[in-house]
Amino acid sequence: MRALHDVPAPAKLNLFLHVTGRRADGYHLLQSVFMLIDWCDRLHFERLDSAAVSREDLAAPLPADDLCLKAARALQAATGCTQGARITTDKRIPAQAGLGGGSSDAATTLLALNRLWALGLTRRQLHAIGLSLGADIPFFLGGRDAWVEGIGDVLAPLPPQAIAAGSRFVVVKPRAGLDTGAIFSDPRLRRDSQPATIAGFIGEHALEPFRFGRNDLQPVAQSLCPEIAQALEWLASQGLSGRMTGSGSAVFAPMTHAIDAASAPSAWSIKVCENLGLHPLAGWAGDE
Repeated sequence: MRALHDVPAPAKLNLFLHVTGRRADGYHLLQSVFMLIDWCDRLHFERLDSAAVSREDLAAPLPADDLCLKAARALQAATGCTQGARITTDKRIPAQAGLGGGSSDAATTLLALNRLWALGLTRRQLHAIGLSLGADIPFFLGGRDAWVEGIGDVLAPLPPQAIAAGSRFVVVKPRAGLDTGAIFSDPRLRRDSQPATIAGFIGEHALEPFRFGRNDLQPVAQSLCPEIAQALEWLASQGLSGRMTGSGSAVFAPMTHAIDAASAPSAWSIKVCENLGLHPLAGWAGDE
């Protein structure tokens, strides 16, 4: 195998996000439900016989040393692999949105190069490499929607009835972005939410779909980025109740009826998405 083309890297939504504490090393303890959606970056991989790793951007430019390159080099270091790769990215997921695009790209890179270089690593082994690069990467390697705890590294699969298949969402990304570090370092951030349970999520979720809990990062994020409140107000004008995903600045709402996307500011990105449930690359690495 010489190349892999048009490999997807899907975004995620946080259906809720609670901050339950903070570790001594400064990392925050979280609880959330991560849901895969069909807003995807597309990546292309060409195997090189040398150990060189490079990247070319077809759409929005990425930082010179992004998570894709870091993931490729970390995979080489972990396995002693002397092969290289040319990675081409078609970036469609907005940056600084809370949609996990960079982490998803890194996870897809690990899965694709594990296959392209014929390394045979299991998903568990890839998790260890991914976690060293970013807390969200193990979720995108996990293959399915998940209940997430710890710093993002403790994953539990959701029962099939937790999220209805084909559920649709309006996702709105304002022009402005947000730096995750600025939110987590803000002294106003709530860090003492009471722990929730999967059973509690499923019970309340069934009565009021996708309204369980809240996003503890949202109040601070709105103070740093007023466009978040404007995007939520626009969703409300469409008869939809929204909340922020991740550390923002994107917001979302379950889609219950048609919307007038043309009434939103032209600089915003608006997309109607469906939950995937299962990652498109779920079968690309063994679990053990």
